[in-house]
Amino acid sequence: MRTSTRATGTLMRIGLAAGRSTPGDRLRWWGLFSAAFAVAFVALATVATFATFDGRESRADARGAVITDSKHAELLYREGADSVGSRPVSVIFLHPLTQKAPLPAGVTRWPKPGEVLLSPELLRAGGSEGVRSRYGSFAGTITTDGLVTPSERIAYVRVADTPPKDDDRWMPVAAFGAGGGATGEMPDQPSVTSPLLALWSLTGLPALALTVVAARVGSRSRDRRSSLLQALGGTWRHRMIVNVGEAALPAALGTLAALVPYAVAALWDIRLGPTGYILDHRDVLAAWPTAVGAAFVSLLAVLSIVVATHRVHRDGRSTRPSSFTSRVPAWRLALCGVGIALVLTSQYAPQKAQLAVFTCGTVVMWAFLSSVVALVTRHLGSWLAENGRRKGHAGRLIGGRWTHTHPGVIVRLALAMVIGIGIVAQMQVWTSRLGVRSQVAADTHHRIKDTVIQLTTGGMTKAQTDQFRSSLPAGSLLLVRAFHDPGPPKDPWVTIAGSCRDLRTLHVACPGDTKTPAGTSPQVQEMRRWYGDVKFAQTDQVAVKPDGTQSLVVVTPEPGHLAAVKKAAYTLPNPSVQVETLGGNWLGSSRVHLANWIQLFGVTGILFILVAGAVSAAAEFVRIRHALAPLSVLTGHRRVFRSVSSWHLTVPLLIATVLTGAVTAWHSVFFISLVQEGSVSWTVLAAGITTCAVVSLTVGFLGARAAAREADQWKPVAD
Repeated sequence: MRTSTRATGTLMRIGLAAGRSTPGDRLRWWGLFSAAFAVAFVALATVATFATFDGRESRADARGAVITDSKHAELLYREGADSVGSRPVSVIFLHPLTQKAPLPAGVTRWPKPGEVLLSPELLRAGGSEGVRSRYGSFAGTITTDGLVTPSERIAYVRVADTPPKDDDRWMPVAAFGAGGGATGEMPDQPSVTSPLLALWSLTGLPALALTVVAARVGSRSRDRRSSLLQALGGTWRHRMIVNVGEAALPAALGTLAALVPYAVAALWDIRLGPTGYILDHRDVLAAWPTAVGAAFVSLLAVLSIVVATHRVHRDGRSTRPSSFTSRVPAWRLALCGVGIALVLTSQYAPQKAQLAVFTCGTVVMWAFLSSVVALVTRHLGSWLAENGRRKGHAGRLIGGRWTHTHPGVIVRLALAMVIGIGIVAQMQVWTSRLGVRSQVAADTHHRIKDTVIQLTTGGMTKAQTDQFRSSLPAGSLLLVRAFHDPGPPKDPWVTIAGSCRDLRTLHVACPGDTKTPAGTSPQVQEMRRWYGDVKFAQTDQVAVKPDGTQSLVVVTPEPGHLAAVKKAAYTLPNPSVQVETLGGNWLGSSRVHLANWIQLFGVTGILFILVAGAVSAAAEFVRIRHALAPLSVLTGHRRVFRSVSSWHLTVPLLIATVLTGAVTAWHSVFFISLVQEGSVSWTVLAAGITTCAVVSLTVGFLGARAAAREADQWKPVAD
């Protein structure tokens, strides 16, 4: 037992010493540090995601209204909606029936009739839009106990008048503390699997790729050491201890560094740009035991990858290491095929599982596509070497043999480009999928701004309509919109009615007019785009039916009056409106903001991939400059450096770029056909392919340049 412990300690010290003396040790040290940081960062982000969802649900339940019958009601409760900018706002109307009416979570006292409590984020974001006085007199803010997240935009409005008894939109409430999933941000909350799929697809995969690249930096000396240990009778456990000892320090420090941003998020609320979401520090702090465990597991994962990427033959016939530099493992090719199969068969899965199957297949495919590229380039290397031998081309002969013998080098260099192009393409496709209708709404807003405003009234008395009209900005037009659907075979249509004066202002002919107006106003053109078949009619009295089948349309003389129209609507007695610009529901759609989350995860993943590419390229420069330096003595010129670098690095990477571009195009088109939304930006894809082609040329040039510099000071050594 004592001997085994002593041997373990000795092997661990050998590993620690190797980490300080191996060629390229500083590069590998920082590579492992970055990889451990990236993997731990994604693991901790996963913990924070689960904790955030749990915290949101518990706080939503704490403020949820308990509906009862009218006999036991303590207050009346009604939900409404609004928007500030492009973000939705939840407006809760309240009317206490007794002095002991319960308070929702986050409210310390009842405001007076006509007063309103706003969330801090709503108060901050809506200051320029007059939200402080939009719903009534400002009486204070809602505390964080009543918000599912500090970035939630919600308002509690105590109405000034007693609600009508026949208004069934008011719900009798006995207490608060259950079923809050339908208020505030909660109705739009997806399942926790949605953000986790995006996180691990766009950020987790690049972090694992960085780990593989960092583990194989300076692998030549490490493989020779592994073969020596095996020749001396060492087992896999002995090799594992040495490899772990070499990687333990940078990996442990990288994992600890990843705990720093988690600790910051546990102490202060953090706004996650560009999403605008504020991460609640209480949720992050409550999950710190799980976070520590996740960090430890991530450290074990990094060390496991280090050990797994340094294996030797087990057949007893060779002491050469079985690594990525000598061959392309067949199981990697098989896994790439499995990923492609999952992508192809996702269309036949149940509809709810299609996206999950497609995403899993995508992750597996991109993770192992570089191995397929390496297999192709390995066969290409054999052909290049034979061609160079026949024609006496030294650079082609050497470059081809290196490519054939060391396909793992191409895997690591191509990995960053393959995953990088995939991430950029997926970000573009998802953004187009989520924003097609929103782009139409944005175009409408660009043409007419906020001059056409819709009011979904849900029933408004004539007195309320007259009061609302009198509160509108000067020169505003008030129209009534009604939807008609007679059923097949007739198509539905929309009628918009108003006074003759208002219709003529919009360049619409009024019944009895002998002269047809020249052209129509831009506002009418946009109404036809959104409403379809629109027929205008004249009415002497603008009013809406109480059954909610009609709504109001306000056309302002100039942009910038949206806040004034909203204030006029929401300060009515017993307000029952939802106010938005034409197409505004698409500008503020929750699906639109998902693109911001994809951008956040994707940009983070691209940063990890850039680090992986930089580490891989730098490691190859270190290797190639030592290997190529003696060739200047053997050949008598330096042109061989450019030739070998081109055939060994640039050509395989260009082939990888072409194959990746083709697979990406197929993958993007297949995804669009699966979800029936979005479009492929061939410009973005072409830009990504061009960038990778430039990188391929640059890597070859810098490799030759590094070898040429090393040749100036090269001296024979007994290595």
